[in-house]
Amino acid sequence: MLHFLRFLFSRAFFWNLLLVFLVITALLYGSFYGLSWHTRQGKFIEVPDLSSKTIDEVEMLLDEYSLTYEVIDSARFNPGYLPFSVIEQFPEHGDLVKKDRKIYLTLNPANYNAVRIPNVIQITRRSAESSLRAVGFEIGEISYLNNIGKDMVLQLRYDNAPVAPGEKLPKTSRIDLVLGNGVSPQ
Repeated sequence: MLHFLRFLFSRAFFWNLLLVFLVITALLYGSFYGLSWHTRQGKFIEVPDLSSKTIDEVEMLLDEYSLTYEVIDSARFNPGYLPFSVIEQFPEHGDLVKKDRKIYLTLNPANYNAVRIPNVIQITRRSAESSLRAVGFEIGEISYLNNIGKDMVLQLRYDNAPVAPGEKLPKTSRIDLVLGNGVSPQ
């Protein structure tokens, strides 16, 4: 025990203790400054506005800013934008990001998606119009035929040709309705 106490108060123990303290301090400082340098602490890039730009324009612009991109969606057609142009981005324009950050883009598809025509034959005009509008169609011309069912849908037409429920048409297509006028055919 006495031998151990002498070692604790010896010059060799204090030098070793000082050396351990210096090594730990150097490792901590090196780690903190190394992480700060590696994570580019305080060095930000403002995200440019990519709205309505094509992929080629986006690629050139993001190369200038040292940023990358990834297309995540192109499901909603917006007629206000050119086909395959950016309609949304994340992070948004003006946000501060670090170098090599990935910008996620939503592109405008070439056209509206095709939508299946719901079965609206033999139901009332009001219900048919509601069902057709709910899936994204527009109501075109209304014409009548002699049929006992007043305002009952007898036929659907698109571009002056009959279409059947279940067929697919581009969203926002104009569908004409042929209805009964309430007069029995003779």
